[in-house]
Amino acid sequence: MSKAMDTKKETKKEPVKSIKEKRLEKKEKKHKY
Repeated sequence: MSKAMDTKKETKKEPVKSIKEKRLEKKEKKHKY
């Protein structure tokens, strides 16, 4: 949970990285759930 919140904060600072991080989050969610 804490990591997800940190990534969201980072995406707001760097919109360019948000796309890559969002894709990673989708992959992580598929693996976790």
